[in-house]
Amino acid sequence: MNILQRIRLSVFPDEQKAKHKPHGGRKNFRSFLLHFRPRSVPERTLRISLTWGLGGMAAMLVFLLFGTGLMLKFAYEPTPGKAYESIIYLNNHVPFGQLLRNVHRWSANGLILVVFLHFLRVFYTAAFTAPRQFNWIIGLCLFSAVVLSNFTGYLLPWDQLAYWAITISTSMLDYIPGVGTGLKEWILGGSEPGPKTLMNFYAIHTAILPVLLIFLLPFHFWRIRKAKGLVIPRSPGEDPSIKGEMVDSMPHLIMREVALATLVLATILLIAMTFNAPLADIANPGLSPNPTKAPWYFMGIQEMLMHFHPLFALLVIPVLLLFGLLSIPYINYDSHTSGVWFCSHKGRKMALIAAVFATLTTVAAVLLDELIIGVNPTGPANLINNGLLPFVIVLVVCIGFYWLIKRAFSATNNEAIQALFTLLITAFVVLTVIGIWFRGTGMQLMWAA
Repeated sequence: MNILQRIRLSVFPDEQKAKHKPHGGRKNFRSFLLHFRPRSVPERTLRISLTWGLGGMAAMLVFLLFGTGLMLKFAYEPTPGKAYESIIYLNNHVPFGQLLRNVHRWSANGLILVVFLHFLRVFYTAAFTAPRQFNWIIGLCLFSAVVLSNFTGYLLPWDQLAYWAITISTSMLDYIPGVGTGLKEWILGGSEPGPKTLMNFYAIHTAILPVLLIFLLPFHFWRIRKAKGLVIPRSPGEDPSIKGEMVDSMPHLIMREVALATLVLATILLIAMTFNAPLADIANPGLSPNPTKAPWYFMGIQEMLMHFHPLFALLVIPVLLLFGLLSIPYINYDSHTSGVWFCSHKGRKMALIAAVFATLTTVAAVLLDELIIGVNPTGPANLINNGLLPFVIVLVVCIGFYWLIKRAFSATNNEAIQALFTLLITAFVVLTVIGIWFRGTGMQLMWAA
């Protein structure tokens, strides 16, 4: 089959069977609505070392956010004159109001981390191959919805931290040629954050994105069941057709999920009782903090802006990475490695080498640009010196690394693509860490925690 046929069948896996079943669509619809867990599952898929419970954690955090968010709506007023005051009133006068806000805030941050780790787990166990290709796409949509939910909720306290984080994040859009400024003004409802921005973010955060999550999350679980459950964990070289002993979902699966949900709830409550959600002074458009930083999950992009021309940092590189992520499940791989962590023993060594190489190279490149290239008075910044040239260097490094490591290890394309993915994801994590903890006053390199 060609790539378009494989994409279509990944979205509609029962298309051919449905031609011979007059009521196939109705049957699928009922299955989607009523059944999200199979009657029995392979016992091997219950091992904590396969999923680490990350999917269940994410679902529990989403439900926790829905519940606490609904209660917060009774106290919150989405106008610049009242938003900050309503948070103060919630913290000081509503019984358990501070705790409620703490649970909501730390659940939201925890959800990003859990979904990111779940994304890595799915990739490194090759749980995106047939018949699970389209569920990888659904997962990327869920990841995007989670990040957008955090981003839109970030502004709602209307304090200095939130106001200027949103200001610096949306100002990045100005650098996208043609549509950037118009897109920014459409999101903000003007040239800078104001009353319309707060209303827009509030509506998106409390209505549009929750509806999207309510649809996508069950759809994601349903697609897992349609793919006959999770991938079977196995060692390299083990026959993938061996499922092992089957056990009833109740109690073996359901009780584990209940126990995991209880553990997640207890952990969030412990964190919420120990650490209060941050709240700075009321937003002041005339006084920006120094440094002004984006939310932590966008700090990798903000750090890239310090080293690349905005056209490449905000458009070229993100578009290429997005295309790569969407392409992952539809690449023709040399071998079937679903359920095997890191493809093989050799793949594990290659992933470790890629992570170490990316860490050292990224740190060295940041220091080189900060201490030598950045102070070299060779002329004004332009699209060539700060855009095309560093982009080509990075591209050559990535292609060269892929070719060298594949040649050095006689690797399959499964192992080589995994190593390249590890290289890129590690580099972005390192940039995020530098932006959060090592950028201080004036965005200079220092210990800024």
